[in-house]
Amino acid sequence: MKKLLVVDLLAEREGFGKHGTAEIVSYFPNYEVFLWAPHTTKALDYGWGVRVDSAIDADAIIITGSRKNVSQWEDWMDQVADLIRTADVPIYGICFGHQIIAASLGGKVVRAETNSNFLADVNYEDGTHVKQLFTHQDHVIDAGEMQVIASSQHCAIVACQHPTRPIKSVQFHPEAVHSVMRESILCGDLSEGEASAFGDAIQDLNVAQSLF
Repeated sequence: MKKLLVVDLLAEREGFGKHGTAEIVSYFPNYEVFLWAPHTTKALDYGWGVRVDSAIDADAIIITGSRKNVSQWEDWMDQVADLIRTADVPIYGICFGHQIIAASLGGKVVRAETNSNFLADVNYEDGTHVKQLFTHQDHVIDAGEMQVIASSQHCAIVACQHPTRPIKSVQFHPEAVHSVMRESILCGDLSEGEASAFGDAIQDLNVAQSLF
């Protein structure tokens, strides 16, 4: 069986951690899932997947969002950056994952003065226009080796792909579907007021459509 390594950077959270990651891995039905959370010693037991203490050889890698910030670099991030630079398998990054991929491959990430928590229009270079859910404060301002393929009004670098390696990344959260948002409210990760900032939370692209 193929192996999927999830760099599980919301592993301490019930909503976007357990349920958001479950939404992501649902698009890898024929993979054995391994969960690596180098940022915390308090990872939740999801009831599925195999928790590992270091990166394993895998057939694909997903790097999730995080409460941590690439603009405020921590030592454990060096391990993730090394993985990005050396892996020869497909790598997919979401939010924090998008940012650390860019930073690891010669780009630059900076912290904005305010958070961006809303649905916003995303404009792809091929002419595609979609609406996606954003919740972030760090922004990629230089994609490094990555090629920029989409932007939005509030964020110039929203989606990227590598010109020669199988790496793709998005700043938005395609995994934040209604069920994940609902679970985040129920477990207290997200208040009703915070959730209201995302309107109907209906996105045009899911994980597969935005990353594969």
